[in-house]
Amino acid sequence: MAETHQLARKLNRHCLCQTLDRSLLEKELLSRLGDDLFLKNYPNMFSQTAVYISEFTMKEVVDLIDKIESAIHSDSFQDEVLKDVPGIALKDFGPAGAFMGYDFHLTDSGPQLIEINTNAGGGLLNLYLSQAQLACCDGTKIPFNLDNLEKEYFQMFVNEWKLQKGEEKFQTVAIIDISPKDQYLYPEFKLFRSLFKKNGLECFILAPEDLKGNDVGIWYGEIKIDLIYNRLTDFYFEQSEHNFLKDAYLKQSVVVTPNPHHHALYANKHNLVPLCKLPELSSGIPQTIIVSTENHDMLWKNRRDYFFKPSKGFGSKGAYRGDKMTHRVWSEVKASDYVAQRIVKPGERIVKIEDGQNKLKVDVRAYTYQGKIQLMSSRLYSGQTTNFRTDGGGFAPVFLMEDTKKYD
Repeated sequence: MAETHQLARKLNRHCLCQTLDRSLLEKELLSRLGDDLFLKNYPNMFSQTAVYISEFTMKEVVDLIDKIESAIHSDSFQDEVLKDVPGIALKDFGPAGAFMGYDFHLTDSGPQLIEINTNAGGGLLNLYLSQAQLACCDGTKIPFNLDNLEKEYFQMFVNEWKLQKGEEKFQTVAIIDISPKDQYLYPEFKLFRSLFKKNGLECFILAPEDLKGNDVGIWYGEIKIDLIYNRLTDFYFEQSEHNFLKDAYLKQSVVVTPNPHHHALYANKHNLVPLCKLPELSSGIPQTIIVSTENHDMLWKNRRDYFFKPSKGFGSKGAYRGDKMTHRVWSEVKASDYVAQRIVKPGERIVKIEDGQNKLKVDVRAYTYQGKIQLMSSRLYSGQTTNFRTDGGGFAPVFLMEDTKKYD
């Protein structure tokens, strides 16, 4: 095991290959977005390089996700994590949740799960990024069927519909988020709209206030919305302006994916507490505890060992590394609903930039559906948390080392 990790580390630290065919990516995005300014407006969205992992690491990731999925679907786990969630999250209408995201740090002792996301962004962007890669280093490849993945993504939404509505037909999709045009991943919303339209569905990118609800469903003007691809971070539709979405969801007059049930089972960070205690998962999930009055003193004293995250948080919003936390921030954390996760250092990737080299941190994300990995990607960054502001950073594809003997 140590040998294979060391070989991947060797490539990540010494291979300066720039594998992205930027002109090919630009051509692909232009054909779908009709906008040749995308890469200019998002200069740090995509890295020029790739991240390498060994076959052994890939198997460890698959095995860890399988064990987590098994635990989450157990009666004992659901009894524990669903006892304190809002009533809306108890409703399971069938869908499995589109674009689940498992985020890992890759360490010498194996992959470490950092968090699970129910509306993981970047899945479609990373498909087109992966398709625009040049060959690099004999014996490495992207370990997914990229030619069929776009179709698989679309079929995932079809399946979400069928899991709730059976063989009924659906015609309209709404991608919803707060001020969608202001979201950093708004271009991906447009790519999804193109994908849905390519497959014969009407698709609209909307804010909640663009929609209205009544006794028979959700409407955009005179158009009835059949399925909502939900990118909202009001995971349980608790805000008053989202009451109509809650009502339509509970009446099953619209299919929502991902939905409140998915967040309660997967993405509420409280769930990492029971998961990391399971014997079969304890080596793959860092110790995570709920911040409470009983452990305030201990956590403050040992804050350098922990990363503090809001239980309903998303991305890096409201997350703090303990060694960077001030007394003022600690007061806010103590008064809020937070978990403390023992820090696991991310991996490293050396990248070539215009004036030399840059050493960046690496997070790896597995996009899954019904427990199966559809695609893996990475995010290269510097600073406390992932971002798209780092020179040489951004999304990067994951290359698998097929034959470690070639790197001896």
